[in-house]
Amino acid sequence: MSEVKIGNNMVGDGHPCFVVAEIGINHNGDINIAKKLITLAAGAGCDAVKFQKRNPEICVPLNQRNLIRETPWGDITYFEYRKKVEFGIEEYTEIDRFCKEVNIPWFASAWDVDSVDFIQKFNIPCFKIPSAKLTDDDLLRYTRKQGRPIILSTGMSSLEQLDHAINILEKKNSILLHCCSAYPANASDLNLRLIPFLKERYGMLVGYSGHETGLPTTIAAVAFGACVVERHISLDRAMWGSDHAASLGPSGVYKIVSEIRLVEKSMGDTNKRILPSEEPIIKRLRNV
Repeated sequence: MSEVKIGNNMVGDGHPCFVVAEIGINHNGDINIAKKLITLAAGAGCDAVKFQKRNPEICVPLNQRNLIRETPWGDITYFEYRKKVEFGIEEYTEIDRFCKEVNIPWFASAWDVDSVDFIQKFNIPCFKIPSAKLTDDDLLRYTRKQGRPIILSTGMSSLEQLDHAINILEKKNSILLHCCSAYPANASDLNLRLIPFLKERYGMLVGYSGHETGLPTTIAAVAFGACVVERHISLDRAMWGSDHAASLGPSGVYKIVSEIRLVEKSMGDTNKRILPSEEPIIKRLRNV
């Protein structure tokens, strides 16, 4: 497959890299922070913003619910924390309205069937399945039934597990994201050569979801053929929260978009020829 349509964007061979600003839960449960992050992504030229949607009653394991966590709301249980950072219908309705206002599409990782139904209420351009849910066969089947394009992150998985997931999802209208799920990820664990390997193995479009710090490795992923790039974004990488340290701050968001576009411009083609810009140099240095 050479391309997939996500909203008004064609993604894949011959098209610009689709840059996703992962807001996730970096809004810390505050709709105003979410709107500032949306504004940042739109201003930087990102192609979409992404959130995460969970039903804590389903997704929080029983053995973790009563663990105490230090939070901006004081020391509370992990279960209480998960509920505080989870947006409901009021917040997502405002997100949907605001994204239309600033002209940037949004979508979400739906971590459970209830969340798929919740997100399906909105006219999102695609669904995202996070690496953590790659082995959840029921969720994969249910998400596929919604009839929207699917982006599947591949962190924390073996080739056998990925083979199985792709067999359930099917390749049509799907994009893989190569990913190392450590937060933040070490450069030595990124293994960017898997991008062309996965593309050849499965005959599918392959992008990159990065959790490392810095920009160079993500830019390299584009040179390796990533058709989608996803990076977490934050208003301040020092903010409280589990994902902020592995995120891009405001200047990084602007810089990564501009550098991806520069790399795309530089890729060229395989036609070896004398370029017009080189002709004056030939005359000066070759005495022709």
